[in-house]
Amino acid sequence: MISVDDIKLSNAQIAWRAAQDIEDGAYVNLGIGFPEMVAKFQPEGRQAIFHTENGVLDFGPAPEPGEEDWDLINAGKKAITLRPGTAFFHHADSFAMVRGGHLDVAILGAYEVAENGDLANWSTGKGGVPAVGGAMDLVHGARRVAVVTDHVTKKGAPKLVRSCSLPLTGVACVTRVYTSLAVIDITDGHFVLREKLAALSFDELQALTGAPLHIEGDVAELTVPEM
Repeated sequence: MISVDDIKLSNAQIAWRAAQDIEDGAYVNLGIGFPEMVAKFQPEGRQAIFHTENGVLDFGPAPEPGEEDWDLINAGKKAITLRPGTAFFHHADSFAMVRGGHLDVAILGAYEVAENGDLANWSTGKGGVPAVGGAMDLVHGARRVAVVTDHVTKKGAPKLVRSCSLPLTGVACVTRVYTSLAVIDITDGHFVLREKLAALSFDELQALTGAPLHIEGDVAELTVPEM
């Protein structure tokens, strides 16, 4: 069997693939950490409107090193820049936008994703965060919820599972997962394989997945640029 570490996508490549599915003008919230990378890879001719929970809408890319204004940050405390029309508002108004269904897309990281769309992306264990945070609002307020993640843990255990063993962020909320090996939809309570790396057979991918993968129609080759 081929070594997964030799063929798997980097985080940047996963983020690139996820960015290709964001529509022009979509209102988008990116989770703290890895998901924030998605903003770097907007396709030419498209411009998403990015929202951050601490109260900024339609902000620009990260500034160059040394040019940060630390009064301008996102929810992950990373420096941002302004664009014409950037808006600032109260934290409560920011969550009213989330809970009111005004976001088109939320892209988050994950510890586990279940075949019915349950998401676990926080933990109070060693190195964990103290609470679930705004993700619990995002997963049920955004019209579409996607996940970017490695396909397996650092120990090689599946992150796509029959049911989550960790505390849930949301129930039946994820509709698409972009992993280091595949693009997988969640439809009618099961994983549907849409794209996979050509170097990996279906059986090899299934062995690395903790729940059955279904095929509905053609499975495309997962192709990304070198990075």
